Amino acid sequence: MRAKRKIVDANVPYRIPSRGELASRLNEVLAVIYLVFNEGYLSTAGSEPIRRDLARDAEWLATLLMRLMPQEPEVIGLVALIRLHLARWPARVDSRGALVVLEKQDRSLWDPHAIADATRLIEKASAVGRPGPYLIEASIAAVHCEAKRSEDTDWPQILALYNVLAEFDQSPIVKLNRAIALRYVGGPEAALREVEATAPLLSRYHLYHATRAALLRQLGRLTEADLAEAEAIRLTQNSAEKELMAKRITAPAASAADMP
Repeated sequence: MRAKRKIVDANVPYRIPSRGELASRLNEVLAVIYLVFNEGYLSTAGSEPIRRDLARDAEWLATLLMRLMPQEPEVIGLVALIRLHLARWPARVDSRGALVVLEKQDRSLWDPHAIADATRLIEKASAVGRPGPYLIEASIAAVHCEAKRSEDTDWPQILALYNVLAEFDQSPIVKLNRAIALRYVGGPEAALREVEATAPLLSRYHLYHATRAALLRQLGRLTEADLAEAEAIRLTQNSAEKELMAKRITAPAASAADMP
């Protein structure tokens, strides 16, 4: 792994922090690892839509942390979350290297062994009885992975999990993601109201505009949808995301789950 090689090459001394040191720094460490993974999973800029090296480095770091803190549910939850995302990796890009949205992925390409392993970790962490945001996010990802077809997705369960996640994390990103789930339970109008409520904080975030565009398109408001999609394209630096969004401008309809 790239991160492991750098640690070895730099001759960084290896010392296991005390339990108190680990606990006090845990939230920050988990956040950094997840940021590294997210950058690998969907790059914020450049010609490469995904960075496998960064994603695998993050998995290695999270697994190492789980070995140090084997009973910490949030650490276990992060490992499970990363492994569930990586399990879907073979279906994320097509033969041309273009992104394939979750709804349209060939689920036969998903790694069932990685999904089963992550599910086992979620069950182990849940048994501790101290759920946190990473464990809840992993549970949401697991619900997606349980569905053999996109149309079989248990959206009411996902919405319920987002309601729980919102108790831990009141960020506008969580509200945006919850709105996508709401579309399948309460309809696109209800979802659009929730999405637009996040505008003051997310107006510079490309996925706010892409999500809004998908909902507007479902409501038949095509001109508004194209304008929102164009704004999403302007705000993202990822070339693969730009290509995906550009295709939707001329499409007659799009799903609210049609996100990278």
